[in-house]
Formats: sequence, structure tokens, C-alpha cells
Amino acid sequence: MRDETAAASRLAFDQASAWLAGLGERAVLPDGAEAAAAGFGGPLPEGGSGAVAALEELLGGLDAATASPGPRFFHFVTGGVTPAALGADWLATALDQNAFSWVGSPLATRLESVSVAWLKELFGLPAEWGGALTTGATTANLMGLAAARQWWGERHGRDIGADGLGGLPAVPVLSSGIIHTSATKALSMLGIGRASVAAFARDAVGRIDLPGLERALRDLGGAPAIIVGNAGEVNAGEFDPLAALADLAEEHGAWLHVDGAFGLFARLSPRVAHLAEGVERAHSVIADGHKWLNVPYDCGFAFVRDSRRLAKVFSLTAAYLPEEEPEPTYGYLTPETSQRARSLAVWAALRAWGRSGYCEMVERHLDLSRRLAGLVDDAPDLERLADVPLNIVCFRYRPPGVPEEELNALNARLGEDVLADGRVYAGTTSFGGKVAFRPAIVNWRTREGDIDLFVAVVRELGARLISRTK
Repeated sequence: MRDETAAASRLAFDQASAWLAGLGERAVLPDGAEAAAAGFGGPLPEGGSGAVAALEELLGGLDAATASPGPRFFHFVTGGVTPAALGADWLATALDQNAFSWVGSPLATRLESVSVAWLKELFGLPAEWGGALTTGATTANLMGLAAARQWWGERHGRDIGADGLGGLPAVPVLSSGIIHTSATKALSMLGIGRASVAAFARDAVGRIDLPGLERALRDLGGAPAIIVGNAGEVNAGEFDPLAALADLAEEHGAWLHVDGAFGLFARLSPRVAHLAEGVERAHSVIADGHKWLNVPYDCGFAFVRDSRRLAKVFSLTAAYLPEEEPEPTYGYLTPETSQRARSLAVWAALRAWGRSGYCEMVERHLDLSRRLAGLVDDAPDLERLADVPLNIVCFRYRPPGVPEEELNALNARLGEDVLADGRVYAGTTSFGGKVAFRPAIVNWRTREGDIDLFVAVVRELGARLISRTK
């Protein structure tokens, strides 16, 4: 088969560039998305079509792709890749490095070391901490909690990385009611179990019952425990009191792990930095890169006080593998033995924007969130359900005359209509038993007009829905 690398690369670049150039006008969900997705399938071809023909067929189905890098995708806490990160990520694909080790790629390994150091500076974390890049918050939580599990085992005289959990008591895990499912999924993968979490909540939202958590620690009588603190809950952006949790961890000899998937970025703004105060006193901290850092999926990072505990869990040995290298062997600190060179995009994003660029973006998104909250408050048919501590506005459609018992069904149907409409993109959630919207603003492209359009679309479709039911 002939070498079609140049032709395939040009085709992909040209078409991707054209697609990105139209993000501002493109519907977030194209009208033909379902049909375009259904167009792929059938039995495995007996003979190949070649690279260019395969790409042309793939490009013909682009209507199945949501415009998630665009300014009006609010459905999840999803950033949009910056130009520098995009170019670096394309370069990473072309270079096709295995970032597992220095011998595999000195470039990727060195850039990961620099990126981790820069991220610690950005977030105000101690320089002596260890860290690594990974695929996202779930794997980053896995890493931080694996280090916690290793510490817990050492307190029981056991190297869990070597000998496992057999014969040991259950691992006590304490948190608030806003613990994210990525953390409980990580606990499941680690053999600790989702059901191990004792959640201390004082209300239906899940806000922390701090006295209850403190009593539980006291009842353990000094036995080691893991506390999971949460910086940025996904429905309304709630924060656990991290400084108070750090105090409790120090007093009772517990490990404090902080899930800061997007909330860690509060450290960049003087207005909201107090929300994440105390995170520098934790034992492990994680965040996502494909959220507020605006680098491509997938990317996350984990930081731990002592990276040797990561190595005890994730290291491996073989005659052909390196023992000591000029930089950390990141394949020995993370679950992935084969690693994409995501450090190129992280380094490029940080180099292109710098500290001031990211601080400005966070500040602008805080302003946009408050603008959205103001529009909701001023609308007679919308109801805000929570304060706006960071970048998520939790609200519902509540037109006059609709009974409370009908609002959940109404908002659920409206959420489906908003997604199907495609001009903006934000589905629904359940907040305190109420079906609600929870748009998250983290995309570098989002501007005031996008916020205004979002509110207008929700109200327009809501009014249309009400008129159909009369």
C-alpha cells in the first residue's frame, strides 16, 4: 500500500480547520447527528479503501460530532482546546511518542516534568510535591487514592502495592454528600469499594456535616482513615471547607485527598481563592486539564506529597525496562504503561497563556457566571436554586401558574428540547430533588452573547412547551 501520510494529513488538517473556523455559527448539535452516526457500521470490509478514502468517509459523518469545543457547550464542565494546545496535540500525534519513560521520549518526559512544576506554581502547591499527567479526573483520583491506600496499609504494617488488602480491616473513607462519582469509581477499582464511603451531609444537597465527620474520626480512636475533600461540586460548584478538613486530618492522623477537578482553579482568582484555602495542606490533590486548562481530551493531573507511594503501586520491573533516568519515569507513577505525549499540549497551553492569561480567563468566566445568574434572577419564568460560588449556575424553568409537583417533569422535557434544538447545549440534573439546569462556564471562547443566547433559548423553548400543553 502506498504511503498516503502527506495526503491524509493535509485532508484532515484542512477539514478540521474549516470545522473549527465555523464553531461560532455552528449548532452545538447538528440536525443530522443521529442519521450521521447511524451511517457508520456494517461488517468489517474485506479489502481496505486506503487512507484518503477512509478519511473522506469519516469526514462525511462530521454532523454526528457535537460542537463541544465551541462557546455554547455547557452540558458538562468541558473546556475548548486553545490554539497552542491544539497545535501541540496534533504534533504529539504526528511524533507518536511513548511518554512512559525518558528512553521512550526525552522530549515528552522533560515537558511533563516542566508542566507538573508549572501547574504546582499555578495552583500554589508545594514545589516539593510529586505529580504526573494522566487521562482525567477519574484516573487522577485513582492515583491520589492509591497513594492514600498505600499509606493506610503502611499504618497497618502492610505494603499493599506488593501484598494486597487480604486480611486487613475495611478502609475508612469519610467525605461529604457532594463526593463525585469519579472518586467512588476509583475506590471501586482500588478494592476499597464504593460502599466504603461514609458521607456526612447536613442537607439534601449534600453539604458537609463537619461535626458528624469529626465525631466519626474521633470514634476511630486514632486508626488511620482517608478523608475526601471536594473542591467544586458539579451541580452548583459547592466546596467542602478544605482548611477545616486539613485541620481534622492533622489532628486525627488522617490522609486528606482533594478532588479539585475544576474547583482547584479557584486558586487563580483573588475573588474566590478562599474557597480552596487549605488545599496546599492536603496529602493528594487532583484536577482535570480538559476542563479549565482548556487542553484536549483526555488530560488530568495528580499531585501527592510523596510520589514514592505512587511508585509502590504503579511501578513495574522487567529486564528491558529502565531503572534510573534523568527525569522521573512517569510510567512508574501512573496506571498507564503506554502513555500518549499529552505533556506537549499542556506545556504549550501554559507557555502560550502564562499565569496571567489563565487568571484572566478564570476572572472572565466568573463574570459570565454572575451575568447568567443575574439574567436568571431577572426573568419571571426562571428560578435560581443555589448560590454561584464559582462557575456553575443551577436554575430551573418555573413559569407562573405551574404547580410545584409538575415542575420536575416540565424541566425534564425542557432539557430534552434544549439538547434537541442544538443552538446551545446543557442538559438537566437533580439538585436537592429538583430537576434543574446546571450550565458550567469553562470554555475560553465563551462570551456574553453566548450566555444571553442560552437564557433566551431556554425561555423560548419553555414558553413553546407550555403553549403545547394548554
